[in-house]
Amino acid sequence: MKCYLGIDLGSTTTKAVVLDEHNDVLGRGITNSRSDYAVACSVARAEAITNVRFTLCGRALSGTDLPEDGRAAFLDILERAFRLEQHRAHLAVLRSVMAEEIAGVERFFPGVGLREPIGAILDAMDAEAAALFAPHAPRRSDFFRDIAGSGYHRLTQERACPGRLPFEALMAVFDKAILKVENRRIELSFAQGAGKAIDAALLQTKLAGSPLAAPIRKRLEAAFEVELQVIEEVGTGYGRARLPFAKEQIRSEILCHGLGAHAMFPATATVLDIGGQDTKAIQVDPQGIVTSFQMNDRCAAGCGRYLGYIADEMSLGLHELGPLAQQSCRPVRINSTCTVFAGAEIRDRLTLGQKREDILAGLHRAVILRAMSLLARSGGVRDQFTFTGGVAKNVTAVAVLRDLVGRNFGELTINISPDSIYTGALGAALFARRQGRGDGRREEAA
Repeated sequence: MKCYLGIDLGSTTTKAVVLDEHNDVLGRGITNSRSDYAVACSVARAEAITNVRFTLCGRALSGTDLPEDGRAAFLDILERAFRLEQHRAHLAVLRSVMAEEIAGVERFFPGVGLREPIGAILDAMDAEAAALFAPHAPRRSDFFRDIAGSGYHRLTQERACPGRLPFEALMAVFDKAILKVENRRIELSFAQGAGKAIDAALLQTKLAGSPLAAPIRKRLEAAFEVELQVIEEVGTGYGRARLPFAKEQIRSEILCHGLGAHAMFPATATVLDIGGQDTKAIQVDPQGIVTSFQMNDRCAAGCGRYLGYIADEMSLGLHELGPLAQQSCRPVRINSTCTVFAGAEIRDRLTLGQKREDILAGLHRAVILRAMSLLARSGGVRDQFTFTGGVAKNVTAVAVLRDLVGRNFGELTINISPDSIYTGALGAALFARRQGRGDGRREEAA
């Protein structure tokens, strides 16, 4: 099966999108960006290819006697079961790496034994894993670090004891280990996880032993074995110069985000992308061609990395910021969106007794106000307006943006896709589709 791949190497996340010959999205993949860009690229690519397999599984199930709603439920359970196997593989590596780090941390905490309590915490995390990926369980994050960090932090708070078992010691081992786990390529082949996933899906949908079980298994196994031929790849993003691609396979992130937003919402006229390291305000014509743009590229102020720093300061997962900010009753005014000074200002406000949710609400408003100034300089906001990037998944950021756009530009259609973080990778994949012909020969670069 011929397909085309786009990679968006951002400062915090690396995304991949796979298209078929009809420009339909077959699969998406995402991972944390890291110092080894080749590894980040490879992991995102592998995740996208895995996701393609689930798309093919969905198509395979359409040829069975399962009703449509039954197919959707089965496919959801199948993917959750496979993700559970991936998560447990990551936990096993985390356990191994933490075991290597314990002795180094214990030197700074004389008389404190960390090996046994850390083992108990990791055992509890492993026991909780099935519930995280159970049917209908909310998806907490795309990243192992966020999921594991949230669980480990909570369990550590429950077990820590000042003096006898310091919270800081337990967290220090995790913090040292998770960096190494992120930079290690952890592969779970589809063959390793597929069998268990199929068994789990058949069992949970009560199809095991039924006449449908055998044809379903046969079709799924055939879908797993389809040969995928990547005809062309194009890379983009903040770290595009470090991608392991030839020069002719690299495209500007401005062009890719404009084209990707147009592909998602063909009536798009204005695009706002808030990524990890920069914010882009883009104007496009009816064909998705960029006509003007403004970009904040001097520092990470008001971008995803800034929010990540805030999350670290408050010992929260990045995915927890938006929901917590929504609980605010009295947002505070934040004077600076400078990442360097943000930590000090937050600590001062907490010392004054201001609530975390009120501080976070003010921070989100400051971020969006900064983006609005870029939009004004790029040509304003035109109908339709499309919001992309990782911050578009933040519910508070979206609410503040809708409010400010409505006040300043009137009632406009604001498009936000659940897959907005993949917009740049989608644009890159579309360039790959234009560049690569079906027989593998390259066209002139678009």
